[in-house]
Amino acid sequence: MGRKQAFTKSELLDKTKQLLLKHGYEGFQLKLLSGNLVGARSTIYQYYANKDEIVAACMKRVMENVLRKASAIDQTDCMIALQNLLTVYLEEADFHQLLGDAHKINTANSVAAANDLEFIEQAHITLKNQLELLFVRAQEEGNLNTSIPLPVIIGVYFNLIDTPNMMNLPTPEWSKLLYQMWLGGAGRD
Repeated sequence: MGRKQAFTKSELLDKTKQLLLKHGYEGFQLKLLSGNLVGARSTIYQYYANKDEIVAACMKRVMENVLRKASAIDQTDCMIALQNLLTVYLEEADFHQLLGDAHKINTANSVAAANDLEFIEQAHITLKNQLELLFVRAQEEGNLNTSIPLPVIIGVYFNLIDTPNMMNLPTPEWSKLLYQMWLGGAGRD
């Protein structure tokens, strides 16, 4: 009878995310990961073949979570939906920057990593489409200044995600402040 695994796939991905946020893609190594998990390093290979598969799976998991939360938002009032989406994005703001490293993942030797990155790309398209529809509705309903081109309004909105929370406010409160600031600059007088 085999020895019970000391960590689950979910725990492995949780620790991967934590270490990626702390050390970045380049600083993340399987030796570092195994040193932060209770159990044999070989257990990692029961789930993933290499670093790139683990990182891609971690990124996919984050995107699945963002997609799930974004799709659950009531879009009846487009302005409230935009504020709620900002909160969803801010919850993963740190990881958002790491998604920029997705191009560093070697997919040549891993179908799993390639599939996960394809999922991430499709998720970005889905989220982009959701936002564009909300922004168009907001402008059509007179909630946004039509003299400002929509790509500018959207670009500034997205840059809110990277705004440092120097006040260390809880995410919902921080999101509300950023949204108010954004809308004050893009809203109608």
